This record gives sequence, C-alpha cells and structure tokens, in this order.
Amino acid sequence: MANTPKKIGIRKETKSPWERRVAVTPTLAAELVSAGNEVLVERSELRVFPEGDYASVGCALVDELPPVDVVFGVKEIPEHLLQQGAAHLFFAHVIKGQAYNMPMLARLLSQGATLLDYERITDERGRRLVFFGRFAGLAGMIDTLWALGQRLEHEGNSTPFAEIKPSHGYASLADAFAAVGALGETIRAEGVPAALHPLIVGVTGNGNVAKGVLEVLEPLPTRELSPSEVAAIAADPAAADDKVVYTVTFTEEHLVRPAGEHAFVLQDYYDHPERYESDFEQYLPHLSLLLNCIYWTERYPRVVRKQDLPAMTRCKVIGDISCDVEGSIEATVKATEPGDPVYTYDAESDSAVMGVAGAGPVICAVDILPAELPRDASESFAAALGPFAKEIAAADYSGSLADSGLPDPIQRSCIVWRGELTPDYAYLAEHLPS
Repeated sequence: MANTPKKIGIRKETKSPWERRVAVTPTLAAELVSAGNEVLVERSELRVFPEGDYASVGCALVDELPPVDVVFGVKEIPEHLLQQGAAHLFFAHVIKGQAYNMPMLARLLSQGATLLDYERITDERGRRLVFFGRFAGLAGMIDTLWALGQRLEHEGNSTPFAEIKPSHGYASLADAFAAVGALGETIRAEGVPAALHPLIVGVTGNGNVAKGVLEVLEPLPTRELSPSEVAAIAADPAAADDKVVYTVTFTEEHLVRPAGEHAFVLQDYYDHPERYESDFEQYLPHLSLLLNCIYWTERYPRVVRKQDLPAMTRCKVIGDISCDVEGSIEATVKATEPGDPVYTYDAESDSAVMGVAGAGPVICAVDILPAELPRDASESFAAALGPFAKEIAAADYSGSLADSGLPDPIQRSCIVWRGELTPDYAYLAEHLPS
C-alpha cells in the first residue's frame, strides 16, 4: 500500500451541535487530491466550510462514509462508526485511561484498526506540533470577558465589558479582536470600572493555551506583575495605574515541597507529583479573574479546591480553559457548551446553578472552546497538519509501524497499530473493559 493512492474519508462531526471544525480544510483536501488520492467528504450541515468548497477541489460528497483507508476527524468517533482495518485520526482522549472512551479504544483493537492521536503528534522533545490549544486560550479569554460583563450587569454595574460577546458571536477572530480593541480604548479613556478596580487577572500555565489568553489581553491597557506583587496591588489600587494587571504563574511558582524538604524541581515533580502541594491559595483573595490553562491529571495537586472558594471574595469569573471536571479547579463540576457556557458553584450547598446569578464566582467551563472560532481554528490546525498529511496518506498500513513510512512525529502519535496497542501505550490495557 505504500505510495499508492488511498481512499481518504473526512467525517462529519457528531459529538456536539456546536462542533463545526475540521481537521482537513478544502485547501488541504486539494493537496491530497492532487497527490492522487480519492477524498470523500461526508455531508454535514454544521461544518464551517461549505460542501461546495470541497467539491470544487475534486472531493466526492457522500451521505455516509464507505470503507476507506484513512479517516480524518476532530472529536471522538462513535464505536459503531470505527472502520475495520482503517487508520483513524482524531483527538481520542484515552491517554489518561479515560473510562468513558475505553469502549471506543477496545473497539479499535477488535477492528484491527489504527489510531493516530493528534494530541500525541510531537517533536523529539515532546512538544506538540498539531494543536488547537491557542484557540482554546483565545476563545476562553473572550468568553471570560463576556461572562465578566454579564456578572457585573447582574450585580447592577453597567460596564463596557457588557459590549463583549461570547466567541461564537463573532464571524471571525479578527472581529473578536476588534471588539476587544474597542474595549481597550474605552478603558484607556475612562479607566477601569470602579466595581472592578483594581482588575487583577491570574493566568496559570505557560503553554499554547496561556499564550492565547495573553493575546486577547494584549489590546487592553495592561501591566504584567510577578506573582509576588499581586497582594500589594490588591491592597493599593492606585498602584495599578488604571490598567488591567495580570500575572502568570508557572508550575514552580505555586507548588511547594513540605517544610524542611528541598525546593521545587520540575522533573522531580513530573516523576513524583505526590511529593508536592499547591500554595496557589495565597493569590486567591486578590484575583478578579482566574484563567486556568494547565495540564492536569489525578496525580497532580489542584490549583483551587472547593474549600478555597470562600477566600475568592474579589473573583468574578474563573475561566477554566483546561476544563478537567473536578480536576485542577475542583469546582468545575461539569463541562458546558457554548450556548449555555457558565454556572456558579456554591461550596456551602455543593451545588451548581447555570448562569451568572448564583453564589460564588462564575465558572466558564466550555470543553470545546476552539469550536467557537471554527474557521480560524480549522485553518490553523490544517496548516500544521498539512506537512504530514501526504505522508499519512502514502504510508503502508499493511506491515509494521517502523516500516510504514510514517514520519517520526506521526509514529509517536500511534496508540493502536493494526489492532494492537503500541509499546508506549501498552499501559492502557489495564484500563480496558474486561
């Protein structure tokens, strides 16, 4: 099968009515067609790119995907739609042993199929090469600004933040940035609203998601603080100089070893997270907004526990972009969708109330944030995937992974090869249904 034309399927997304993204844009599809492949596009009324855009570059439109060699998707593919022997590319969400996706993984194995997980396409240093993370940060920050305006309106404070829409309310990222730019001009002219002053934004993490958050803050009049300066600014609002002040905390800045033991060592934390505990609570009383952008597993300490919420007296909104349910933000008790994105969590009653009116800070916990900017996000993703796409199509899926012709980053993304877990992911066998 190596270097022979393939039958390639682009599936319609079915996980959420808000999911309009694609991994393969018409531009990338045209490259696959020009390489001699037959590209079949499953019809979809939701997809951000019109069907005609695919047809015009030589793709065939089909009501249902027939058997193909390679299936490109975005979100998880339902078990009954996984194809016997085919290679599948999508965000699988299995590497943590997520129980809800283990039946899907088991089905891939029983079908003799191959799974290439976008999340695991990395360079030799483990850095991701194909991702939506920046767009999660962009949409998450825009949605948080919208939620801030809505919360302030509920509290009886009319502010320019009320002019911001949720991300999906804009036709493009450029339109969203224009709105944030207008907000910035208003703040420069009128100052930070009294109901918010000083406006202190905390951002956890330093990856692609956090970078997206900071991009949205850039059009505002801002000043960056070190974490150690936050308390002083909260105590002396005049020192904020009528700017939106923000601080970024990296892992080493909010994790400590127990008293008497040596200081934070990043690799030691990765190897033995149980030795560390979070002291992020020192910042909580001072923050107006918290944007959570860190990678988290059950082995890691939480950033905010439910019991910490009463200390967050100034906090209006937690934008939990990472969106691990009861994870790094323990009060993220459920994920939401763009049409109903926020709730408040009352620690005393241990209950969540949709909307902005309940007790406690508003929690924005949309788990498909890049889908709110579908065209821009898809074009960026496809541009990153493009250098690998022809090689994925040309690969030999009939023999060993090592002899497949797949480039190293794609080989690293292979969780299942022809119905068998690859060595790096053999640990997932213990999570499979018996």
